[in-house]
Amino acid sequence: MRFATWEAEGQVRAGVLSDAGLHELPARTTVLDIVRAGLPHALDAGAAALDGPAVPVGSVRLLPPLDPPTVRDFVAFEEHVEGVRKAIDGQAGVVPEWYEAPTFYFTNPYALVGAHDDVAVPPGSQRFDFELEVAVVVGRDGASLTPEQAREHVFGYTVLNDWSARDLQAREMKVSLGPAKGKDSASTLGPWLVTADELEPYRDDEGFLALDMRVSVNGAEVGQDLLSNMGWPFEELIAYASRGTWVRAGDVLGSGTCGNGGCLAELWGRRGELSPPPLEPGDVVEMTVEGIGSIRNRVVPGLELPPVRAARPRPRTRKRPS
Repeated sequence: MRFATWEAEGQVRAGVLSDAGLHELPARTTVLDIVRAGLPHALDAGAAALDGPAVPVGSVRLLPPLDPPTVRDFVAFEEHVEGVRKAIDGQAGVVPEWYEAPTFYFTNPYALVGAHDDVAVPPGSQRFDFELEVAVVVGRDGASLTPEQAREHVFGYTVLNDWSARDLQAREMKVSLGPAKGKDSASTLGPWLVTADELEPYRDDEGFLALDMRVSVNGAEVGQDLLSNMGWPFEELIAYASRGTWVRAGDVLGSGTCGNGGCLAELWGRRGELSPPPLEPGDVVEMTVEGIGSIRNRVVPGLELPPVRAARPRPRTRKRPS
């Protein structure tokens, strides 16, 4: 089943998708409510909604399918790490620490945008980039889960574009912190949330979801990969995120960017030049993940803000003047 959130005539609504269109859930019910109620209840509620009238998908503005309490983004594709490391810090290869555990950072849940929304270039950035990912949505609260337990905590999946200001990211990460503003401007989530049962037929013998992933810029394909090239399956990402703490129903965990052109920075690192060029206003980025759907965003000009003030030299004063 596919759950969606949309805006029409100034009203935000949630519902399920069918071939006929979008069917609204009971008033004031959100997709986050449905996720927190559990998958069996969600499927029952969705089935009931399908008996109602349908709204054509093309007549509404699709919003992110849910408002997650937190968004974690992993870096689970070895090929991506190899290329981007070369682009960001000029070093070849993958650091040994990457293989030891699935690393992630927390990103901004307030920056989520819909499947067809415009996306502004972040203030001050000259190297704007996309990142093709799949995100898993947690369906049940849990702490210190095993991977086997974590599989029972999966509600479903959606497409994620983790937009990135590569020049801001490179500066921040030289301070051994971040990314922060390099990843803070926008993340596309959508077009809908597909329940886990729909994607089980794509699971391979090693437990990975072998979904085809593609991204194009202005109609020209830039990257293609299989989701099954992840270093860890989603169950292990959830288990790691829950180590010594909690994951909650509705939390979003990104796979990290796929390889083979899943972002521009990977290609820049491999080619030693900005080819293809950074995104500019007017560029249209479209991503399609097999079994889930497509998102399509147009890049638009961002805000022109004053430069950030540099830090003052430290005064080394230890005592207040008398």
